[in-house]
Amino acid sequence: MGMHQYLESLDELELINRAPGYFKFEQHSVAAHSFKVAEIAQFLGDVEENAGQTVDWRGLYEKALNYDYTERFIGDIKTPVKYATPKLRSMLADVDDKLTENFVQNEIPDEFQDAYRRRLSEGKDDSLEGRILAVADKVDLLYESFGEIQKGNPEEVYPEMYKESLSTMLAYRDMHCVQYVLTKVIPDMLAENFTTQDKLRRLTRKVLKKEDNSK
Repeated sequence: MGMHQYLESLDELELINRAPGYFKFEQHSVAAHSFKVAEIAQFLGDVEENAGQTVDWRGLYEKALNYDYTERFIGDIKTPVKYATPKLRSMLADVDDKLTENFVQNEIPDEFQDAYRRRLSEGKDDSLEGRILAVADKVDLLYESFGEIQKGNPEEVYPEMYKESLSTMLAYRDMHCVQYVLTKVIPDMLAENFTTQDKLRRLTRKVLKKEDNSK
């Protein structure tokens, strides 16, 4: 037993497309998503550190690089399906945990097993690094949906994905990095010239206003 199976399996992440079942102008693989999330998490970590927070950079990089690796076992399940019921969500998480543990026990050398159990476990926890990961994931989804909207994709799922991403980020609006995205990044995004620009601006204002009114 060596690391060959793990290293070889990384190619599989390039073959798993995100948002399966919907028309897309641009395909995004799980491998590409993982790379972008790691880059975004790195930037968000910089924002938090500049604001005086102590970032565990090793923990952040491990979470960001590995959190979607286990999709090679069950694929990228559509979010509405994944969250259809708490019971289904729990069952999928249980399957994921069992397949991951089986993989670690059978494919990872003994001396590295504890490290990979840590790396392949659920990364979106209550730590600063886990919260940064959760935000980074939604920032990338925001940009994936924005790219399709900008290109004129008629599928209604992309405005919904944009709305869901922004709404989820607002749950972390106490974080410095989220405030930075809301006040610096999204205004630049919405300043781009595209045919549905006004519609997306209205949707953004609606989500932000709804959150403000719910406080």
